[in-house]
Amino acid sequence: MGPGWRARGHPTDSGGLPAGRPGGPCLLFTGCLAASRASPALGPLGRLPSSGASLARVCPRPCAMPAVSAAAFTWEVQANSRSYNSQFKKKSFLCWQKKKHQSNVICTAKYNVFSFLPLNLYEQFHRTSNLYFLFIIVLQGFPEISTLPWFTLFAPLLCLLIIRAARDLVDDIGRHRSDRIVNNRPCQILVGKSFLWKKWANLRVGDLVCLHRDSVVPADLLLLASTEPSSLCYVETADIDGETNLKFRQAPPITHHELTSPRKMASFQGKVVCEEPNSRLHHFVGCLEWKGRKHPLDSGNLLLRGCKVRNTDTCYGMVIYAGFDTKIMKNCGKVHLKRTKIDRLMNRLVVLIFLSLVLISMGLSFGFWFKVSEFKAKHHYVSSSYMHSVASETFIIFWGFLILLSVMVPMAMFIMVEFIYLGNSIFINWDVQMYYEPQDKPAKARSTSLNDQLGQVEYVFSDKTGTLTQNIMTFKKCCIGGVIYGPDEDEDTPAKEDPYLWNEFADRKLLYRNSRLLRTVRAGEDRLVREFWRLLAICHTVMAQERDNRLVYQAASPDEEALVTAARNFGYVFVARTQDSITVMELGEERVYQVLAMMDFNSIRKRMSVLVRNPEGSIYLYTKGADTVIFQRLRNKGTQEWTTEEALASFAEQTLRTLCLAYKEVDEAVFEGWRQRHQEASILLQNRAQALHQVYEEMEQNLQLLGATAIEDRLQDGVCDTIKCLKQGNIKVWVLTGDKQETAVNIGFACQLLSESMLILEEREILQILEAYWESNNNEPHGKGKGHWKNQFLPHVKVAMVITGEFLDQVLLSLRREPRALVHSGNVEVDEPWQELDEQKTDFLRARRMSLMWRALGIPLRGTGLAPQAADSSSSDMLCVQRERAFVELASQCQAVICCRVTPKQKALIVGLVKKYQRVVTLAIGDGANDVNMIKTADIGVGLAGQEGMQAVQSSDYALAQFSFLRRLLLVHGRWSYMRVCKFLRYFVYKSLASMMVQIWFAFYSGFTAQPLYEGWFLALFNLLYSTLPILYIGLFEQDVSAERSLELPELYVAGQKDELFNYWVFVQALAHGMVTSLVNFFMTLWVTHDSAGPISFSDYQSFAVVVALSGLLSITMEVILIIKYWTVLSVLAIVLSLFFYVVVTWVTQSFWLFQISPKTFPFLYADQNVLSHPSILLVILLNVSLNTLPTLALRVIYQALKKPRPKEAEAAPSEAAAGAAAEGPQLRRESRGRRSSYAFSHREGYADLITQGTMLRRAPGPDSDLLAHEAHPPREPPPGVSEAPRLPRTLSVLGRRRQGRVSSEDEPRTASSCATVDQRPARQPGAAQDAGSSPQPLPEAPGKASRWGVPPPPRGTWPSSWRRLLQPARRGPPDPERSARGEQ
Repeated sequence: MGPGWRARGHPTDSGGLPAGRPGGPCLLFTGCLAASRASPALGPLGRLPSSGASLARVCPRPCAMPAVSAAAFTWEVQANSRSYNSQFKKKSFLCWQKKKHQSNVICTAKYNVFSFLPLNLYEQFHRTSNLYFLFIIVLQGFPEISTLPWFTLFAPLLCLLIIRAARDLVDDIGRHRSDRIVNNRPCQILVGKSFLWKKWANLRVGDLVCLHRDSVVPADLLLLASTEPSSLCYVETADIDGETNLKFRQAPPITHHELTSPRKMASFQGKVVCEEPNSRLHHFVGCLEWKGRKHPLDSGNLLLRGCKVRNTDTCYGMVIYAGFDTKIMKNCGKVHLKRTKIDRLMNRLVVLIFLSLVLISMGLSFGFWFKVSEFKAKHHYVSSSYMHSVASETFIIFWGFLILLSVMVPMAMFIMVEFIYLGNSIFINWDVQMYYEPQDKPAKARSTSLNDQLGQVEYVFSDKTGTLTQNIMTFKKCCIGGVIYGPDEDEDTPAKEDPYLWNEFADRKLLYRNSRLLRTVRAGEDRLVREFWRLLAICHTVMAQERDNRLVYQAASPDEEALVTAARNFGYVFVARTQDSITVMELGEERVYQVLAMMDFNSIRKRMSVLVRNPEGSIYLYTKGADTVIFQRLRNKGTQEWTTEEALASFAEQTLRTLCLAYKEVDEAVFEGWRQRHQEASILLQNRAQALHQVYEEMEQNLQLLGATAIEDRLQDGVCDTIKCLKQGNIKVWVLTGDKQETAVNIGFACQLLSESMLILEEREILQILEAYWESNNNEPHGKGKGHWKNQFLPHVKVAMVITGEFLDQVLLSLRREPRALVHSGNVEVDEPWQELDEQKTDFLRARRMSLMWRALGIPLRGTGLAPQAADSSSSDMLCVQRERAFVELASQCQAVICCRVTPKQKALIVGLVKKYQRVVTLAIGDGANDVNMIKTADIGVGLAGQEGMQAVQSSDYALAQFSFLRRLLLVHGRWSYMRVCKFLRYFVYKSLASMMVQIWFAFYSGFTAQPLYEGWFLALFNLLYSTLPILYIGLFEQDVSAERSLELPELYVAGQKDELFNYWVFVQALAHGMVTSLVNFFMTLWVTHDSAGPISFSDYQSFAVVVALSGLLSITMEVILIIKYWTVLSVLAIVLSLFFYVVVTWVTQSFWLFQISPKTFPFLYADQNVLSHPSILLVILLNVSLNTLPTLALRVIYQALKKPRPKEAEAAPSEAAAGAAAEGPQLRRESRGRRSSYAFSHREGYADLITQGTMLRRAPGPDSDLLAHEAHPPREPPPGVSEAPRLPRTLSVLGRRRQGRVSSEDEPRTASSCATVDQRPARQPGAAQDAGSSPQPLPEAPGKASRWGVPPPPRGTWPSSWRRLLQPARRGPPDPERSARGEQ
């Protein structure tokens, strides 16, 4: 393909510029954007690729402005000009405006100094109980209707508000503290002509920032330059999208060449025009305007806030989005007010109680109406004492009764609940079983109001990287020639002697040791063993550097580093690489291999190949990849292949990540013919991707199997046991990760979330099931379809679901909240999607498996589409709801759900959908910034204090150090807290009604005058002293079973999920129990004192009140004795102290000296003493207590005897039909019968291009470079007659793709020569003048560099000092300014 092409694909003239457009751009940006709109590979969100295939690589020369509406790109930022950027305003409220560009200050707290009081009061009075108490207090302010002093409710309410406000304030102070830590992080900002250390908070859009290795990016930056070749910058985005492999970003060519010193950066006045801030992490479109020209920008030029700079010494960027405008903050969501299910239930119960009290007060008021009318008729002489009419008196009495009965909703209950929440939170903080000693991190309850909801969780949404795994890859086993080499038995124990002492390059951190394999390697007699380790040392994209006289590897993924390190320890040491060679030290012998082609890895090819020429001149192809693709391309299958397949099955059972290795020798004539066909395919204008893949397929055939590797992605300690225990407790675990599907599935099997017996639904099958669900709901009568599917959907098959973020976008229309400006259209011609040959072969088997699966599920086979499209917006919204509900119900009935490649916003939306349609308690757990939105959205958020920072912890409700601690947090502390709170509430409702409903019965005998029965001090202190300590003990220390028993019997957790301990029925039971107790205490006492008189009678008002009050107090004390199951010294002390407080306080309030001080305030003079001095009255009290206790005790004993034990919920075995379906055809991750592929490889395509094009290889610094010590300058002019190869690696390939309107994402196949880059030095370009039959003419070689046809090794004695030199091409002379100017144009 020629170096210059027009936007429509027309060839350029000989000068490399478009014909008829002298000096014009090589590709119009409109073509790029149109391609992005038309590409089906973009997915529903229309994302441009986030890989290195940026628009800057499509067009190294300046391009035209995007031909889209101006409204699409309204974000303007000018470098080094705060005054220009501050002039932009946006509408805030009415006619007020504020600055459009936000500062870089982050504030995740809810309150500030001015908003705390009004906002907190507003939130607190959202509680119905607080509004109720405030209403009663207002009524008490009127003396005409007040039956109790106003301060009796005002003081407790004020106390309650202060307690809750203090709790919220402490939580928010923690958020302010974490925000302050983030905002005060240091970074280097360009001030004047030098970079000075400033705080993150001082950053503004347009500022230039200097970052170093391992620095965290403070804002969304446009990469301007770096010390890496071609201004590459390697970043780790695990804290954003969960991916562990490194990604590379590249600066625009113009800034790479121009901004080479702080002085030039200080004079940089470029302006970036781009899209408004949005939450699409992998999408960015804009252009850089500088010096009168426009240069395209995309996500490949952007460094996102929160990612870490890796393997890059220094890089420089310009702030585009700051603060809350950054993409990660757009995905973080808002702080929600979280309330528990019991809290919401209590609000509803308060409303019901209030309505009941209104009805009761109205009934008693009507009784007063009739009683007063009758009284006035009989006693007309006292009518003058009534100043108001009967109606007015009745109205006043109504409010009096409402105030008197307001104690039915006791304020003390809500105050004590706050102390119970606080106490249980402290117990979580004190639990030494959840203390992680290696990091010195205890568990921490950051929220004190959600403890009881920990005992009701039904769904756990977990991140993968850093949450389930340690993100540590270790070489565990290998199989060579059918022989499995596992670690020695004493691997975990300190070795007496290091087996790698003979190897000076060995990495002592490698734990894998196998003495038998080491002897075989050192003997050098087994050819397969030699080629096995040689392949691992050659077929990769790792870079080697010398640091502190040590060989250091820089790998794009931990998988590759583990493989190359294993080869290094076994004597095959990868030492250095150049653009077209790899140097390996094989058992002490230096060998240099010439790289003829690199066929890069991607998620569809699932393999990587390297074509090399060894020092002897022979050509070999080395391939590594998934077993499902390698076995399809083997020459033959013999005993070795079958034993290797059995080894792979064994590795899969051990949940190890496997790769198959194969090779073959290539004939010289075959290679020449293949190279010619590859060049022809790479310059095609249509269907280039398909042609290139066919060429790759030709070479990657007839391979000889070498063996397989097994890498362990280490799980955190106790993950498997925790997930198993949670599943036994009826808790469903979903994994939401941004990582690749193969990796997530492998971890799913490793942590036993997935099993071999499960039927893993593919996306096609999910769509058909959802369509069947939709049709059934439409065909069934109204309201019946949902229940039918709810009960019979997937009744007897163990099913799992593995889906991707793009699939979610297709199914769940509500996930697409972003502007749909880049959604593709179908009227543009695109390349046909490529399909691997083995995938084509399995279409028939997949269809057969699908048919068997439908029969197993009992669902009629239907098409592949979803519901018909809606005609109007209202029906479209209805279809959205139906799709969402169908998807959630299907997923909720699966035993496991894994969502891969999901963004932080998608994680939160999945959690929100489950909450919306399942109405269950959800818990989200994660450790990175990409989990913050999910943690905030879930009912309970748990943050892990991991290696990815504290962002998740700062936004969480509970902080843990390990995932395994979640088991104890839920099954022990959560269940205990739920049980304690429920028991506390039930008992409090009972005791309030048992003691206070006698006011209603007394009204019938007091002329409905709203006169209190009890002494005023008894009413005031009943809930504060007389009955507080026992119930407080229940709320803090009660245990039905021990912690060890709770972990042994996770089935006990189901009671909280089903709301068994406190619900409407339990509330009615407590209501009835309290009512019966009040009836017994009142009417039994009344019946005994009927028609009695004399000194031993208690028929007077005060004596009667004392007997009823004491009977009620002792009855509820006996009840608390019956319900306590965990008896300690504290429980006995609480009961004794409560009765002691009653005796002491009653003796004081009924004393003579207080009566003398205020007879009206202390009217009950010696009332208790008079009553208790008569044994007969004590017998009446004993009778009342016995009648209240013994029947209750008998009923509970009978109920426990008749109660059936809870059946242990066992997982249903899969049906035979489903098992047959799984065995007949290829399931997800299943290629051969009975064996699951455990292939997983976290690698990203594109690095092969960077290597073979020389983009990422360090070059000698030029004399003028005072900024970038190792920066490469424009190359020298090529020899006459040879066209110069483009500087950027993807120019040809991406140009061809976007000419056809197809843009792939990171996991899409490369559509041009980026997948396999053949040795295309200038002598081999199509434009070179050479005979058809002659061999290519080699370029002049640098001193010491191997020629094309012979690869003599350099002197061995120069080894350590030559590593850096081997990493660099030959030194070039100083750049030619005129040629540089021509290159820019």
